[in-house]
Amino acid sequence: MTETMPDSAVIREAVRLACRAPSLHNSQPWHWVAEGPALHLFADLTRVMTAADPEGREIYLSCGAALDHLTVAMAASGWHANVHRFPDADNPLHVATVDFHSSAMATTEDVGARASAIGRRRTDRRPFMPPADWPEFETYLRQTVIPYQVMFDVVLDHARPSLANASRLTEAIREYDPSYTAELGWWTSPSDTGDGIPRSALTSAVVAGHVDVGRTFPASKAGNGGEHVDFDRSRIVVLSTHHEDARLDVLRCGEALSSVLLECTAAGLATCTLTHMTELAQSREIVRELTGQRGTPQLLIRIGRAPVADEEPAATPRKPLSEVFEVRPSPGRGAST
Repeated sequence: MTETMPDSAVIREAVRLACRAPSLHNSQPWHWVAEGPALHLFADLTRVMTAADPEGREIYLSCGAALDHLTVAMAASGWHANVHRFPDADNPLHVATVDFHSSAMATTEDVGARASAIGRRRTDRRPFMPPADWPEFETYLRQTVIPYQVMFDVVLDHARPSLANASRLTEAIREYDPSYTAELGWWTSPSDTGDGIPRSALTSAVVAGHVDVGRTFPASKAGNGGEHVDFDRSRIVVLSTHHEDARLDVLRCGEALSSVLLECTAAGLATCTLTHMTELAQSREIVRELTGQRGTPQLLIRIGRAPVADEEPAATPRKPLSEVFEVRPSPGRGAST
């Protein structure tokens, strides 16, 4: 007999995996609600970075990545997700409503590989070695993002120095912004809340100096490798949207980000998502000019091979599932006991 809706344990596990998605400073700005046959995703505005992201754009990027993680996890369990984005025109925080039907098709090897990659993906801030077989893999990644209707560009070698200079300029401007530095310090301070960036996921000052395009974080005293890679040889991908910062476009870009990161992880490549250069208008315009696109750059991704023989960065913590997921009774029914 064909099941008509997934078991609650399947939903819980898929939400747990969805919450492994990347977010700005590991802020985890999402809230999931299971109600009857539907699963709802809400953006949590209390997690907005008022200095780095005052308009809350990156909240939708993060929710998009979590939404794509969820659909991958459910597909690996044999369920197709029907996603209705922004179902309530009067509530922009209601990001999506998702319902499911049993997939008649067997889980493919590609879906299984992406689902397996969710738990292994890390934001790696160390310098990378160049990715192997990049021209072929680049073509594959371009095809991967087509369903999300975002633009995919690679920063060419001759444009890399200009991008690096813009990255340094961005960080120099932020250095004298007390609100930004205080916010960054708070999110990288040791805590037991299950969010933020632990110092074990950061790099030493020496290693950070070998990366030409990156956000400046407080240096970690305990290095996690990468000292012998003298400069970053990653390829840098830019994902852009067609319509400035329209909510739907930004959400879809976050979904595309998830797809790219999981494909890279499944292929054995390291990644580092960068948003510092799309948070300021000046540097964002420079990125736009370097890609030659008319669209709006939303984020950059460094892609490469992790330093040989070095340990992987530690997995960043996540908030307890009870804080980001709740089950409500179906409309018209009393609460279950």
